[in-house]
Amino acid sequence: MVPVVGLVLAAVLANVAVSAWLAARRSLAAARTDQEQLAAALRESRVPLTPQVLDTLHALTGSHFIVWDATSRTAGAATVPRGELTADAVAALAADVGGVTALAGRPHQVGVARAAGVRPETVLVLTPVASPWRTMRDALWPVLAVAAATLAVLVPLSLRTTGRLTRRIGAIERHVARIAGGEFGHTLPAVATADAAEVGRLVAGVNRMSATLDTLRGELVAGERQRLLGQLAAGFAHELRNAVTGAQLAIDLHRRRCPAGTADDSLGVASRQLDILEEEVRGLLALGRQEQAPPQPLAVDALLAEVRDLTAPRCHHVGVGVELGPATGLTILGRRDALRAALVNLALNAIEAAGRDGTLRLGAATSAATLVLSVEDDGPGPPEAIRDSLHEPFVTGKPEGIGLGLAVAKAVAEAHGGTLSWSRMADWTRFVITLPLEPHAPAVTQSA
Repeated sequence: MVPVVGLVLAAVLANVAVSAWLAARRSLAAARTDQEQLAAALRESRVPLTPQVLDTLHALTGSHFIVWDATSRTAGAATVPRGELTADAVAALAADVGGVTALAGRPHQVGVARAAGVRPETVLVLTPVASPWRTMRDALWPVLAVAAATLAVLVPLSLRTTGRLTRRIGAIERHVARIAGGEFGHTLPAVATADAAEVGRLVAGVNRMSATLDTLRGELVAGERQRLLGQLAAGFAHELRNAVTGAQLAIDLHRRRCPAGTADDSLGVASRQLDILEEEVRGLLALGRQEQAPPQPLAVDALLAEVRDLTAPRCHHVGVGVELGPATGLTILGRRDALRAALVNLALNAIEAAGRDGTLRLGAATSAATLVLSVEDDGPGPPEAIRDSLHEPFVTGKPEGIGLGLAVAKAVAEAHGGTLSWSRMADWTRFVITLPLEPHAPAVTQSA
């Protein structure tokens, strides 16, 4: 506000000075015009300039007249009392024609006229001019009044406008400080139309920056988690594969040494449970180190049947029914082991969520040039607190879980050019792997 008010005051003072100068010039010009008119009238008049005539002219014009004899340097008839002007003072007036002198406390401009009477005479004409202070006052007060009214309106309006902009810029400054402190993702409200367009563009730019930084931070965290998950998965898979291989060899050796009766299927159940564990190990390997084998044609119906057979012992053990959807007859390009491991992970989660007397559904369908592989259960669904971050590594709602199953399934889906999603509808929880029906070569990445 200081520069604005200072500029307005400077403009007012400049206007006042110009107005006062013009008023003074107009006053002097008016006096000069009056003198020229009187001089012209005296030149044309043939009436002798007696005291009575001069008094009459004084009453009509307001000017004073002094008859002056330049030869003898003496004053004749005059409208000015003799006691107010001495001979020397009159002589000084005659020498200062065109100047201004004070008479009776009021400034008068000195002029000269030549009367063309019977006997030509020289007349000093003293025309009153307005007082400089009065002229200045009359010239200044309208300007000052307008300036005061302008400032009375301008200052509150400017304070209101600049206050709004200052508050907005202060909010932007605080928001940028929060961004600098790592608080990304928050946005400022849009700027009102009455605010400056530049501030609106600044707010939009800061909001875009905050959203972009939040996205980049999320991608960085996700990438770091994926890298760490790959390292952990590779280590877990190595140890588990050795254990699973040893257990399978031990069961096979026991079968050969001790043949069991036809009614005893305990070794078969144990072998199938080890198959499930091996599928989970393959899933960890697919996450920690992408398989190098190229994708092969894969029958969708056979894949789902394998997942059903692998999880059937677990379903029988916990009392969960398994339903397999209608056959599709579709064949896709993919890595069998990785997709089977992802579906087994989803199925095991569904079995645990459904609980005793629950139902597990496995199915496949096509939608908009995509293949949809679905795993559904009628359990209560994921806990509310983790629903937005289910697919992230180490996020789990199970007391003894480590949160890798969905991360494995998501990594496999993305490696095949697809996505993993979930929904909750009509008391059913549905996890879906969506894959393109067009031939797709899954991405091959280096070992983590």
